[in-house]
Amino acid sequence: MMTGDHVKASRSSHHDEEPLSPAARFFQAPRFNVYIIAIVGCKTRINTDVVKAGLEQTLVKHPRFSSKMVVDGNKYCKNKKWTQTKVNLEDHIIVPELDPNIDFPDRFVEDYVSNVTRTPLDLSKPLWELHLLNIKTSDAEAVGVFRIHHSMGDGASLISLLLACTRKTSDPEALPSVPVKKRAGSTFNSRDGFWWFFLAIWMLLRLIWNTMVDVLLFVATTLFLKDMKTPIKGAPGVELNVKKFVHQTVSLEDIKLVKNAMNMTVNDVVTGITQAGLSRYLNRRYIHSSCTGEEKKLDGRVKQSNSNIPKGIRLRTVILVNLRKSAGIQVAHAPNDPSSSLSVAETYPPEFKQDMADMMAKRLKTRWGNLIGYMFLPFTISLQDDPLDYVRKAKATIDRKKLSLEPIFTSMCIGFAFRIFGNKVAAAIIRRALSNITMAISGVVGAQEEISFYGHPIAYLAPFVYGPPLSLVVNYQSYVNKMTISLTVDPSVIPDPYELCNDIEESLKLIRHAVVNKGLIKDVV
Repeated sequence: MMTGDHVKASRSSHHDEEPLSPAARFFQAPRFNVYIIAIVGCKTRINTDVVKAGLEQTLVKHPRFSSKMVVDGNKYCKNKKWTQTKVNLEDHIIVPELDPNIDFPDRFVEDYVSNVTRTPLDLSKPLWELHLLNIKTSDAEAVGVFRIHHSMGDGASLISLLLACTRKTSDPEALPSVPVKKRAGSTFNSRDGFWWFFLAIWMLLRLIWNTMVDVLLFVATTLFLKDMKTPIKGAPGVELNVKKFVHQTVSLEDIKLVKNAMNMTVNDVVTGITQAGLSRYLNRRYIHSSCTGEEKKLDGRVKQSNSNIPKGIRLRTVILVNLRKSAGIQVAHAPNDPSSSLSVAETYPPEFKQDMADMMAKRLKTRWGNLIGYMFLPFTISLQDDPLDYVRKAKATIDRKKLSLEPIFTSMCIGFAFRIFGNKVAAAIIRRALSNITMAISGVVGAQEEISFYGHPIAYLAPFVYGPPLSLVVNYQSYVNKMTISLTVDPSVIPDPYELCNDIEESLKLIRHAVVNKGLIKDVV
Protein backbone atom coordinates (compact mmCIF):
# COMPACT_ATOMS: atom_id res chain seq x y z
CA MET A 1 0.00 0.00 0.00
CA MET A 2 1.27 3.48 -0.84
CA THR A 3 2.13 5.80 1.99
CA GLY A 4 0.12 8.83 0.87
CA ASP A 5 -3.01 10.42 2.21
CA HIS A 6 -6.23 9.89 0.31
CA VAL A 7 -8.38 12.79 1.37
CA LYS A 8 -11.73 13.67 -0.10
CA ALA A 9 -12.12 17.36 -0.66
CA SER A 10 -15.11 17.71 1.61
CA ARG A 11 -16.05 19.63 4.68
CA SER A 12 -18.68 17.17 5.75
CA SER A 13 -19.18 16.80 9.47
CA HIS A 14 -18.45 13.11 9.02
CA HIS A 15 -14.87 14.03 8.16
CA ASP A 16 -14.12 16.35 11.09
CA GLU A 17 -11.40 13.94 12.23
CA GLU A 18 -8.93 11.93 10.22
CA PRO A 19 -5.89 9.87 11.28
CA LEU A 20 -2.50 11.03 10.06
CA SER A 21 -1.19 8.93 7.20
CA PRO A 22 2.13 7.07 7.58
CA ALA A 23 3.84 9.70 5.42
CA ALA A 24 2.43 12.55 7.49
CA ARG A 25 3.55 10.85 10.71
CA PHE A 26 7.14 10.26 9.70
CA PHE A 27 7.43 13.83 8.37
CA GLN A 28 6.87 14.81 12.01
CA ALA A 29 9.26 12.25 13.48
CA PRO A 30 12.18 13.44 15.63
CA ARG A 31 15.07 14.68 13.44
CA PHE A 32 12.87 14.41 10.34
CA ASN A 33 10.70 17.48 10.83
CA VAL A 34 10.28 18.64 7.24
CA TYR A 35 8.80 21.94 6.04
CA ILE A 36 8.03 23.54 2.69
CA ILE A 37 8.74 27.21 2.01
CA ALA A 38 7.14 28.95 -0.98
CA ILE A 39 8.21 32.52 -1.74
CA VAL A 40 5.83 34.50 -3.94
CA GLY A 41 7.35 37.64 -5.43
CA CYS A 42 4.72 40.25 -6.36
CA LYS A 43 4.94 43.09 -8.87
CA THR A 44 2.97 45.43 -6.57
CA ARG A 45 2.83 46.14 -2.86
CA ILE A 46 0.67 43.65 -0.98
CA ASN A 47 -2.70 44.74 0.37
CA THR A 48 -3.01 42.70 3.56
CA ASP A 49 -6.79 43.05 3.86
CA VAL A 50 -7.32 41.85 0.28
CA VAL A 51 -5.13 38.80 0.84
CA LYS A 52 -6.93 37.90 4.07
CA ALA A 53 -10.31 38.20 2.38
CA GLY A 54 -9.11 35.97 -0.45
CA LEU A 55 -7.73 33.34 1.90
CA GLU A 56 -11.05 33.24 3.76
CA GLN A 57 -12.78 32.26 0.54
CA THR A 58 -10.19 29.76 -0.71
CA LEU A 59 -7.34 28.30 1.31
CA VAL A 60 -9.13 28.29 4.68
CA LYS A 61 -11.94 26.25 3.13
CA HIS A 62 -9.57 23.38 2.46
CA PRO A 63 -9.97 20.67 5.15
CA ARG A 64 -6.26 20.26 5.76
CA PHE A 65 -5.63 23.99 6.11
CA SER A 66 -8.44 24.25 8.64
CA SER A 67 -7.37 21.25 10.74
CA LYS A 68 -4.93 21.00 13.61
CA MET A 69 -3.02 17.95 14.71
CA VAL A 70 -4.28 16.36 17.93
CA VAL A 71 -2.41 13.70 19.90
CA ASP A 72 -4.39 11.20 21.98
CA GLY A 73 -3.22 8.32 24.16
CA ASN A 74 -0.28 7.82 26.47
CA LYS A 75 3.47 7.72 25.97
CA TYR A 76 3.27 4.08 24.90
CA CYS A 77 0.52 4.49 22.34
CA LYS A 78 0.00 7.91 20.77
CA ASN A 79 -2.79 8.37 18.26
CA LYS A 80 -2.35 11.40 15.98
CA LYS A 81 -5.20 12.79 13.92
CA TRP A 82 -6.30 15.86 11.99
CA THR A 83 -9.20 17.63 13.70
CA GLN A 84 -11.26 20.42 12.15
CA THR A 85 -10.96 23.74 13.95
CA LYS A 86 -11.93 27.36 13.43
CA VAL A 87 -9.14 29.26 11.73
CA ASN A 88 -8.23 32.70 12.99
CA LEU A 89 -6.26 34.27 10.15
CA GLU A 90 -4.60 36.68 12.57
CA ASP A 91 -2.73 33.65 13.93
CA HIS A 92 -1.48 32.68 10.48
CA ILE A 93 -0.82 35.96 8.66
CA ILE A 94 2.29 37.78 9.87
CA VAL A 95 2.89 41.33 8.63
CA PRO A 96 6.05 42.82 10.17
CA GLU A 97 6.66 46.55 10.10
CA LEU A 98 9.59 47.14 7.77
CA ASP A 99 11.67 50.12 6.75
CA PRO A 100 10.97 50.54 3.00
CA ASN A 101 14.45 52.06 2.57
CA ILE A 102 16.29 49.22 4.27
CA ASP A 103 19.81 48.51 3.02
CA PHE A 104 20.36 45.28 1.08
CA PRO A 105 16.68 44.19 0.90
CA ASP A 106 17.49 40.91 -0.89
CA ARG A 107 19.81 39.88 1.92
CA PHE A 108 17.18 40.99 4.46
CA VAL A 109 14.54 38.69 2.93
CA GLU A 110 16.99 35.76 2.90
CA ASP A 111 17.87 36.35 6.56
CA TYR A 112 14.19 36.81 7.47
CA VAL A 113 13.24 33.44 5.98
CA SER A 114 16.17 31.72 7.71
CA ASN A 115 15.15 33.22 11.05
CA VAL A 116 11.55 32.08 10.54
CA THR A 117 12.73 28.49 10.26
CA ARG A 118 14.37 28.61 13.69
CA THR A 119 10.96 28.25 15.35
CA PRO A 120 8.64 25.27 14.72
CA LEU A 121 5.00 25.83 13.88
CA ASP A 122 2.51 25.80 16.77
CA LEU A 123 0.82 22.38 16.92
CA SER A 124 -2.26 23.90 18.55
CA LYS A 125 -3.15 25.50 15.18
CA PRO A 126 -3.23 24.37 11.53
CA LEU A 127 0.37 23.91 10.42
CA TRP A 128 0.80 26.79 8.00
CA GLU A 129 1.54 30.50 8.01
CA LEU A 130 2.01 33.34 5.54
CA HIS A 131 4.42 36.24 6.02
CA LEU A 132 3.71 39.38 3.97
CA LEU A 133 6.79 41.55 3.46
CA ASN A 134 6.15 44.90 1.80
CA ILE A 135 9.75 45.48 0.86
CA LYS A 136 11.14 46.12 -2.62
CA THR A 137 13.79 43.61 -3.74
CA SER A 138 15.76 43.27 -6.96
CA ASP A 139 13.02 41.19 -8.61
CA ALA A 140 9.78 42.12 -6.78
CA GLU A 141 7.93 45.01 -5.17
CA ALA A 142 6.80 42.82 -2.25
CA VAL A 143 7.18 39.24 -1.08
CA GLY A 144 4.86 36.64 0.43
CA VAL A 145 6.45 33.73 2.29
CA PHE A 146 4.37 30.59 2.87
CA ARG A 147 5.62 28.08 5.46
CA ILE A 148 3.75 24.77 5.45
CA HIS A 149 4.56 21.56 7.27
CA HIS A 150 5.30 18.70 4.87
CA SER A 151 2.88 16.44 6.76
CA MET A 152 0.04 18.49 5.23
CA GLY A 153 0.92 17.43 1.71
CA ASP A 154 3.66 16.96 -0.88
CA GLY A 155 4.83 19.54 -3.37
CA ALA A 156 2.35 18.34 -6.00
CA SER A 157 -0.63 18.87 -3.72
CA LEU A 158 0.55 22.16 -2.25
CA ILE A 159 1.60 23.87 -5.48
CA SER A 160 -1.77 23.00 -7.02
CA LEU A 161 -3.56 24.51 -4.05
CA LEU A 162 -1.40 27.63 -4.27
CA LEU A 163 -2.20 27.95 -7.97
CA ALA A 164 -5.89 27.52 -7.13
CA CYS A 165 -5.58 30.75 -5.14
CA THR A 166 -4.41 32.61 -8.25
CA ARG A 167 -6.07 33.84 -11.43
CA LYS A 168 -4.81 34.78 -14.87
CA THR A 169 -3.76 38.42 -14.98
CA SER A 170 -5.39 38.71 -18.40
CA ASP A 171 -8.64 37.13 -17.15
CA PRO A 172 -9.33 37.63 -13.42
CA GLU A 173 -12.03 34.94 -13.51
CA ALA A 174 -9.85 32.19 -14.97
CA LEU A 175 -7.54 29.77 -13.18
CA PRO A 176 -4.03 29.38 -14.63
CA SER A 177 -3.31 26.64 -17.11
CA VAL A 178 -0.38 24.26 -17.13
CA PRO A 179 1.18 22.29 -20.01
CA VAL A 180 -0.46 19.11 -21.26
CA LYS A 181 1.72 16.07 -21.71
CA LYS A 182 1.21 14.77 -25.21
CA ARG A 183 0.65 11.06 -25.38
CA ALA A 184 2.26 9.30 -28.28
CA GLY A 185 -0.23 7.68 -30.62
CA SER A 186 -0.14 3.94 -31.12
CA THR A 187 1.82 2.80 -34.18
CA PHE A 188 1.19 -0.89 -33.63
CA ASN A 189 0.85 -2.92 -36.83
CA SER A 190 -0.49 -6.47 -36.61
CA ARG A 191 2.14 -7.58 -39.15
CA ASP A 192 4.82 -6.49 -36.69
CA GLY A 193 3.17 -8.28 -33.75
CA PHE A 194 5.97 -10.84 -33.56
CA TRP A 195 8.64 -8.18 -33.08
CA TRP A 196 6.47 -6.16 -30.69
CA PHE A 197 6.05 -9.27 -28.55
CA PHE A 198 9.80 -9.79 -28.19
CA LEU A 199 10.32 -6.07 -27.61
CA ALA A 200 7.75 -6.16 -24.80
CA ILE A 201 9.47 -9.20 -23.25
CA TRP A 202 12.84 -7.44 -23.46
CA MET A 203 11.48 -4.29 -21.83
CA LEU A 204 9.85 -6.37 -19.07
CA LEU A 205 13.13 -8.16 -18.37
CA ARG A 206 14.94 -4.82 -18.19
CA LEU A 207 12.28 -3.49 -15.83
CA ILE A 208 12.67 -6.48 -13.53
CA TRP A 209 16.48 -6.34 -13.61
CA ASN A 210 16.69 -2.57 -13.05
CA THR A 211 14.20 -2.77 -10.20
CA MET A 212 16.17 -5.55 -8.51
CA VAL A 213 19.40 -3.58 -8.80
CA ASP A 214 17.80 -0.38 -7.50
CA VAL A 215 16.17 -2.21 -4.60
CA LEU A 216 19.51 -3.72 -3.58
CA LEU A 217 21.19 -0.31 -3.84
CA PHE A 218 18.45 1.26 -1.71
CA VAL A 219 18.90 -1.41 0.96
CA ALA A 220 22.70 -1.00 0.77
CA THR A 221 22.36 2.78 1.03
CA THR A 222 20.17 2.41 4.11
CA LEU A 223 22.67 0.04 5.73
CA PHE A 224 26.17 1.14 4.71
CA LEU A 225 26.64 2.54 1.16
CA LYS A 226 27.64 6.19 1.55
CA ASP A 227 28.45 8.90 -0.93
CA MET A 228 32.02 10.09 -1.04
CA LYS A 229 32.89 12.98 1.24
CA THR A 230 32.94 16.13 -0.88
CA PRO A 231 32.82 19.88 -0.09
CA ILE A 232 29.00 19.79 -0.45
CA LYS A 233 28.34 16.66 1.65
CA GLY A 234 26.80 17.48 5.02
CA ALA A 235 27.99 15.91 8.26
CA PRO A 236 25.72 13.98 10.65
CA GLY A 237 23.21 16.31 12.28
CA VAL A 238 23.04 18.64 9.26
CA GLU A 239 19.23 18.59 9.51
CA LEU A 240 19.45 20.55 12.77
CA ASN A 241 21.41 23.46 11.28
CA VAL A 242 19.68 26.68 10.20
CA LYS A 243 19.53 26.81 6.42
CA LYS A 244 20.02 29.60 3.91
CA PHE A 245 17.52 30.06 1.05
CA VAL A 246 18.58 31.67 -2.24
CA HIS A 247 17.09 31.72 -5.71
CA GLN A 248 18.01 32.81 -9.19
CA THR A 249 16.06 32.97 -12.47
CA VAL A 250 17.16 31.54 -15.82
CA SER A 251 15.47 31.38 -19.21
CA LEU A 252 12.94 28.57 -19.65
CA GLU A 253 13.11 29.22 -23.39
CA ASP A 254 16.82 28.32 -23.38
CA ILE A 255 16.01 25.06 -21.60
CA LYS A 256 13.31 24.27 -24.16
CA LEU A 257 15.68 25.12 -27.01
CA VAL A 258 18.19 22.54 -25.76
CA LYS A 259 15.37 20.05 -25.13
CA ASN A 260 14.03 20.34 -28.67
CA ALA A 261 17.44 20.34 -30.32
CA MET A 262 18.56 17.16 -28.57
CA ASN A 263 15.18 15.40 -28.51
CA MET A 264 15.07 15.29 -24.72
CA THR A 265 12.76 16.30 -21.91
CA VAL A 266 12.94 19.31 -19.63
CA ASN A 267 13.89 16.80 -16.91
CA ASP A 268 16.94 15.70 -18.87
CA VAL A 269 18.14 19.25 -19.48
CA VAL A 270 17.54 20.39 -15.89
CA THR A 271 19.41 17.37 -14.54
CA GLY A 272 22.21 17.95 -17.04
CA ILE A 273 22.73 21.61 -16.15
CA THR A 274 22.65 20.70 -12.45
CA GLN A 275 25.42 18.14 -12.98
CA ALA A 276 27.38 20.66 -15.03
CA GLY A 277 26.95 23.41 -12.43
CA LEU A 278 27.96 21.13 -9.57
CA SER A 279 31.04 20.02 -11.53
CA ARG A 280 32.12 23.63 -12.08
CA TYR A 281 31.45 24.50 -8.45
CA LEU A 282 33.25 21.47 -7.00
CA ASN A 283 36.22 21.97 -9.30
CA ARG A 284 36.63 25.47 -7.88
CA ARG A 285 36.21 24.21 -4.31
CA TYR A 286 38.88 21.55 -4.88
CA ILE A 287 41.20 24.19 -6.33
CA HIS A 288 40.80 26.10 -3.08
CA SER A 289 41.53 22.93 -1.11
CA SER A 290 44.68 22.33 -3.13
CA CYS A 291 45.83 25.91 -2.59
CA THR A 292 45.50 25.49 1.17
CA GLY A 293 47.91 22.59 1.09
CA GLU A 294 45.46 19.69 1.37
CA GLU A 295 46.28 16.39 -0.30
CA LYS A 296 45.54 16.11 -4.01
CA LYS A 297 44.18 12.62 -3.49
CA LEU A 298 40.90 11.83 -1.80
CA ASP A 299 39.95 8.34 -0.57
CA GLY A 300 42.70 6.94 -2.83
CA ARG A 301 41.20 8.53 -5.95
CA VAL A 302 43.55 10.46 -8.24
CA LYS A 303 42.40 13.76 -9.71
CA GLN A 304 41.42 13.85 -13.38
CA SER A 305 43.78 15.54 -15.78
CA ASN A 306 43.07 19.25 -16.34
CA SER A 307 40.75 19.34 -13.36
CA ASN A 308 40.88 19.29 -9.60
CA ILE A 309 37.93 16.91 -9.20
CA PRO A 310 38.82 13.45 -7.84
CA LYS A 311 38.05 10.71 -10.32
CA GLY A 312 35.16 8.36 -9.67
CA ILE A 313 33.20 10.46 -7.19
CA ARG A 314 30.07 8.75 -5.88
CA LEU A 315 27.52 11.55 -5.57
CA ARG A 316 23.81 10.83 -5.61
CA THR A 317 20.66 12.88 -5.46
CA VAL A 318 17.22 11.82 -4.33
CA ILE A 319 14.22 12.76 -6.44
CA LEU A 320 10.77 12.77 -4.89
CA VAL A 321 8.46 11.08 -7.40
CA ASN A 322 4.74 11.75 -7.57
CA LEU A 323 2.97 8.36 -7.60
CA ARG A 324 -0.47 9.65 -8.57
CA LYS A 325 -1.80 7.87 -11.65
CA SER A 326 -4.77 10.05 -12.53
CA ALA A 327 -5.67 13.67 -12.94
CA GLY A 328 -6.73 15.45 -9.83
CA ILE A 329 -5.69 18.23 -7.56
CA GLN A 330 -2.01 17.73 -8.35
CA VAL A 331 -0.43 19.80 -11.10
CA ALA A 332 3.21 18.96 -10.49
CA HIS A 333 5.35 16.09 -11.69
CA ALA A 334 4.13 13.39 -14.06
CA PRO A 335 1.39 11.17 -12.61
CA ASN A 336 1.35 8.90 -15.66
CA ASP A 337 5.12 8.45 -15.63
CA PRO A 338 6.45 7.99 -12.09
CA SER A 339 10.04 8.33 -13.23
CA SER A 340 9.44 11.69 -14.90
CA SER A 341 9.36 13.63 -11.68
CA LEU A 342 10.12 17.14 -12.88
CA SER A 343 7.32 17.68 -15.38
CA VAL A 344 3.57 18.13 -15.50
CA ALA A 345 1.29 15.56 -17.05
CA GLU A 346 -2.18 17.03 -16.84
CA THR A 347 -4.09 20.27 -16.90
CA TYR A 348 -6.65 20.94 -14.21
CA PRO A 349 -9.69 18.68 -14.56
CA PRO A 350 -12.79 20.66 -15.58
CA GLU A 351 -14.39 20.46 -12.14
CA PHE A 352 -11.29 22.03 -10.59
CA LYS A 353 -11.71 25.23 -12.58
CA GLN A 354 -14.00 26.97 -10.14
CA ASP A 355 -13.89 28.68 -6.79
CA MET A 356 -12.34 26.71 -3.96
CA ALA A 357 -15.63 26.67 -2.07
CA ASP A 358 -17.42 25.04 -4.98
CA MET A 359 -14.63 22.53 -5.39
CA MET A 360 -14.93 21.49 -1.76
CA ALA A 361 -18.70 21.26 -2.01
CA LYS A 362 -18.47 18.83 -4.93
CA ARG A 363 -16.50 16.39 -2.75
CA LEU A 364 -14.01 15.58 -5.46
CA LYS A 365 -12.19 12.29 -5.05
CA THR A 366 -8.71 13.75 -5.31
CA ARG A 367 -5.59 12.15 -3.91
CA TRP A 368 -4.43 14.88 -1.57
CA GLY A 369 -1.47 14.59 0.77
CA ASN A 370 1.90 12.83 0.50
CA LEU A 371 1.79 10.29 -2.29
CA ILE A 372 5.46 10.07 -3.14
CA GLY A 373 8.26 7.60 -3.67
CA TYR A 374 12.01 8.08 -3.60
CA MET A 375 14.37 7.61 -6.55
CA PHE A 376 18.15 7.75 -6.07
CA LEU A 377 19.95 9.16 -9.09
CA PRO A 378 23.75 8.99 -9.52
CA PHE A 379 25.37 12.20 -10.75
CA THR A 380 28.40 12.33 -13.04
CA ILE A 381 30.77 14.88 -11.53
CA SER A 382 33.60 15.72 -13.92
CA LEU A 383 34.73 18.40 -16.36
CA GLN A 384 33.50 17.50 -19.84
CA ASP A 385 35.21 18.77 -23.00
CA ASP A 386 31.84 18.88 -24.77
CA PRO A 387 29.16 20.69 -22.69
CA LEU A 388 26.47 18.58 -24.36
CA ASP A 389 27.88 15.48 -22.66
CA TYR A 390 26.34 16.66 -19.39
CA VAL A 391 22.80 16.45 -20.75
CA ARG A 392 23.52 13.27 -22.73
CA LYS A 393 24.70 11.52 -19.57
CA ALA A 394 21.70 12.86 -17.66
CA LYS A 395 19.31 11.54 -20.28
CA ALA A 396 20.97 8.10 -20.25
CA THR A 397 20.68 7.89 -16.46
CA ILE A 398 17.05 9.06 -16.40
CA ASP A 399 16.05 6.74 -19.27
CA ARG A 400 17.46 3.82 -17.31
CA LYS A 401 15.58 4.93 -14.16
CA LYS A 402 12.31 5.11 -16.11
CA LEU A 403 12.56 1.35 -16.52
CA SER A 404 12.52 0.73 -12.76
CA LEU A 405 9.89 0.47 -10.04
CA GLU A 406 12.23 1.96 -7.43
CA PRO A 407 9.87 4.83 -6.40
CA ILE A 408 6.99 2.40 -5.83
CA PHE A 409 9.22 0.04 -3.87
CA THR A 410 10.55 2.77 -1.58
CA SER A 411 7.01 3.97 -0.91
CA MET A 412 5.83 0.44 -0.12
CA CYS A 413 8.92 -0.22 2.00
CA ILE A 414 8.27 2.81 4.20
CA GLY A 415 4.58 1.92 4.49
CA PHE A 416 5.42 -1.67 5.45
CA ALA A 417 7.96 -0.54 8.05
CA PHE A 418 5.39 1.85 9.51
CA ARG A 419 2.72 -0.84 9.87
CA ILE A 420 5.06 -3.48 11.29
CA PHE A 421 7.59 -1.52 13.35
CA GLY A 422 6.00 1.87 13.86
CA ASN A 423 6.69 5.47 12.95
CA LYS A 424 10.18 5.76 14.46
CA VAL A 425 11.57 2.86 12.44
CA ALA A 426 9.97 4.05 9.19
CA ALA A 427 11.38 7.55 9.68
CA ALA A 428 14.78 6.13 10.65
CA ILE A 429 14.96 4.13 7.40
CA ILE A 430 14.40 7.09 5.10
CA ARG A 431 16.49 9.42 7.27
CA ARG A 432 19.37 6.93 7.22
CA ALA A 433 19.14 6.55 3.43
CA LEU A 434 19.10 10.32 2.90
CA SER A 435 21.99 10.81 5.33
CA ASN A 436 24.15 8.54 3.16
CA ILE A 437 23.63 10.53 -0.05
CA THR A 438 24.54 14.10 -0.92
CA MET A 439 21.54 16.13 -2.09
CA ALA A 440 17.94 16.27 -3.31
CA ILE A 441 16.45 17.72 -6.47
CA SER A 442 12.83 18.44 -7.34
CA GLY A 443 10.81 20.54 -9.71
CA VAL A 444 7.28 21.68 -10.35
CA VAL A 445 5.64 23.30 -13.33
CA GLY A 446 3.90 26.61 -12.87
CA ALA A 447 1.50 28.65 -14.96
CA GLN A 448 2.14 29.28 -18.64
CA GLU A 449 0.81 32.82 -18.45
CA GLU A 450 1.14 35.60 -15.90
CA ILE A 451 -1.05 35.14 -12.84
CA SER A 452 -2.15 37.19 -9.85
CA PHE A 453 -2.33 36.28 -6.18
CA TYR A 454 -5.58 37.86 -5.02
CA GLY A 455 -5.10 40.72 -7.44
CA HIS A 456 -1.34 41.03 -6.95
CA PRO A 457 0.54 40.17 -10.19
CA ILE A 458 3.22 37.55 -9.52
CA ALA A 459 6.82 38.15 -10.60
CA TYR A 460 8.20 34.74 -9.60
CA LEU A 461 7.62 31.63 -7.48
CA ALA A 462 10.45 30.02 -5.49
CA PRO A 463 9.82 26.78 -3.53
CA PHE A 464 12.21 25.38 -0.90
CA VAL A 465 12.34 22.40 1.45
CA TYR A 466 14.17 22.15 4.76
CA GLY A 467 14.37 19.53 7.47
CA PRO A 468 15.81 16.44 5.72
CA PRO A 469 19.41 15.43 6.61
CA LEU A 470 20.91 17.07 3.52
CA SER A 471 23.10 20.13 3.09
CA LEU A 472 21.79 20.88 -0.41
CA VAL A 473 18.27 20.75 -1.87
CA VAL A 474 17.71 22.10 -5.41
CA ASN A 475 14.20 23.03 -6.54
CA TYR A 476 13.19 24.14 -10.02
CA GLN A 477 9.99 26.12 -10.60
CA SER A 478 8.81 27.24 -14.02
CA TYR A 479 6.63 30.29 -14.52
CA VAL A 480 5.68 31.72 -17.93
CA ASN A 481 9.03 31.84 -19.80
CA LYS A 482 11.29 31.66 -16.73
CA MET A 483 12.73 28.94 -14.55
CA THR A 484 13.58 29.73 -10.93
CA ILE A 485 16.48 27.83 -9.36
CA SER A 486 15.94 27.63 -5.60
CA LEU A 487 18.72 26.38 -3.32
CA THR A 488 18.34 25.32 0.30
CA VAL A 489 21.84 25.05 1.73
CA ASP A 490 23.67 24.62 5.00
CA PRO A 491 25.89 27.74 4.95
CA SER A 492 28.54 25.97 7.03
CA VAL A 493 28.94 23.50 4.14
CA ILE A 494 28.12 25.72 1.15
CA PRO A 495 29.03 29.27 2.23
CA ASP A 496 28.65 30.72 -1.28
CA PRO A 497 25.31 29.41 -2.67
CA TYR A 498 25.01 32.22 -5.22
CA GLU A 499 28.24 30.95 -6.79
CA LEU A 500 26.53 27.59 -7.27
CA CYS A 501 23.49 29.34 -8.79
CA ASN A 502 25.79 31.20 -11.15
CA ASP A 503 27.54 27.96 -12.12
CA ILE A 504 24.22 26.33 -13.02
CA GLU A 505 23.17 29.39 -15.04
CA GLU A 506 26.53 29.56 -16.81
CA SER A 507 26.31 25.84 -17.61
CA LEU A 508 22.94 26.40 -19.29
CA LYS A 509 24.43 29.20 -21.38
CA LEU A 510 27.38 27.02 -22.44
CA ILE A 511 25.10 24.11 -23.36
CA ARG A 512 22.78 26.40 -25.33
CA HIS A 513 25.79 27.95 -27.09
CA ALA A 514 27.10 24.48 -28.01
CA VAL A 515 23.70 23.47 -29.42
CA VAL A 516 23.61 26.54 -31.65
CA ASN A 517 27.26 26.29 -32.74
CA LYS A 518 26.89 22.62 -33.69
CA GLY A 519 23.94 23.50 -35.90
CA LEU A 520 21.53 21.29 -33.97
CA ILE A 521 18.87 23.98 -34.24
CA LYS A 522 18.27 26.74 -36.73
CA ASP A 523 16.60 30.13 -36.81
CA VAL A 524 17.89 31.06 -33.36
CA VAL A 525 18.29 34.74 -32.56
